[in-house]
Amino acid sequence: MSTFPFPSAPAPLAVDDTTAAGQYQPGVCNIGPADIAFRRRSGHLAAAAAAGLLGLLLATRAPRIARLLVAIPAAGAASGYIQARSHFCAGYGSAGVYNFGALGGQQKVTDDADRALDAARARRIGQQSLAIGLAVAGLAVALPGLPGRRRP
Repeated sequence: MSTFPFPSAPAPLAVDDTTAAGQYQPGVCNIGPADIAFRRRSGHLAAAAAAGLLGLLLATRAPRIARLLVAIPAAGAASGYIQARSHFCAGYGSAGVYNFGALGGQQKVTDDADRALDAARARRIGQQSLAIGLAVAGLAVALPGLPGRRRP
């Protein structure tokens, strides 16, 4: 008999064992735990910057169009989170390197086909991050302003 109040708990997310073990996989996985944690922290910082910027723009009653600036840190946050979740660094993919050790230690990808897969994945991450940043900026522009006197 289970003491859990629910009949069943959701199954844990499946993780590819080769990715978890820290092996380079072209276009799939090019960073290890240290780089993953760094990208996650970068996502947190950029998300905080986006929220802070939006708060500042709302508090100062800046023109709605100025809220488009939120796209920049929002895209940075999306990039950090996407890279951490996918275990793939877009910058490394573009540069043709990978790293599963300490931050800063990189190894060169020597196969041209592997480099092409990495570059394509890096472009997709950039496109996804840009799309998310623009969507967040669109939402920021759509928010109502704070009550009170508006700036001209």
